[in-house]
Amino acid sequence: MSSSDNKCSPKDTVDAKGFSAPGPGSPSKPQLNKEDNKIDDKPPADMYKYNMNYPNIGQCVIINNKKFHHSTGMSFRHGSDVDEMNAKKVFSKLGYKVNVFKDQKVNQIEDLLQNVSQEDHSQSASFVCVLLSHGDDGVIYGTDDTVELNKLTGYFRGNCCKTLVGKPKLFFVQACRGKDLDDGIETDSRAVVDDETTEKIPVEADFLYAYSTVPGFYSWRNPEKGSWFMQAIYEMFQQYGNELDIMRIMTRVNHKVAHDFESLSATPGFLGKKQIPCIVSMLTKDLYFSS
Repeated sequence: MSSSDNKCSPKDTVDAKGFSAPGPGSPSKPQLNKEDNKIDDKPPADMYKYNMNYPNIGQCVIINNKKFHHSTGMSFRHGSDVDEMNAKKVFSKLGYKVNVFKDQKVNQIEDLLQNVSQEDHSQSASFVCVLLSHGDDGVIYGTDDTVELNKLTGYFRGNCCKTLVGKPKLFFVQACRGKDLDDGIETDSRAVVDDETTEKIPVEADFLYAYSTVPGFYSWRNPEKGSWFMQAIYEMFQQYGNELDIMRIMTRVNHKVAHDFESLSATPGFLGKKQIPCIVSMLTKDLYFSS
């Protein structure tokens, strides 16, 4: 999709309230042996790559909220079904068992994700959650109210979800994170197997949060083509999902959103705006979806 195609797409909108439309003396690259604290110059080849050799790659939960209670002041999210369809295609193709839930209240979202976190994931290599809704700084909307994202992702922390410890847990969030607008700026450039080892790891390890926009900013969505972020995810994962690790895929997602999209809106002050996704990684290894 070219930049000109996106500039011609009608009625871009946003997902936010109020808008109705090595150490000293060590040799080069040493590895510390954790059994005897001796220097080991030859770490295992798979030390920095997640083990995906499980009976299944895992499940993907998609929550698609479109219609909101009038008390929230939030508008209907036209185009969100396109995002849902794109996410389902992407993760189904990668081998995930995809489950879709529509128009969930806060308590339903909480119960759903808490129940999923308590399931047995011992035969799964990873977990994916896609959240499509309105949002604000640190929160996402159920159809009736807001809930803190930290609460939802917290169900999958290492001390809460034992069977996903040491495995990648990926959250993709299409939602606004504030009400700032990005005007853009002109540029001249176009330019080791886990279950064989006993160790303690941080409970916040092995998460990746892929937000559609940076903190404080609007996130753009087109009623016909879906959100910019999910359009980019669909294209980049279709092209590179079985080839590159996830961080390189998401860098390409960032590039596409940053360079190929610009808002076309009749709302005063909302024309010609830009967007950049935000990838927050606590992954401890490279994640390739193919084993």
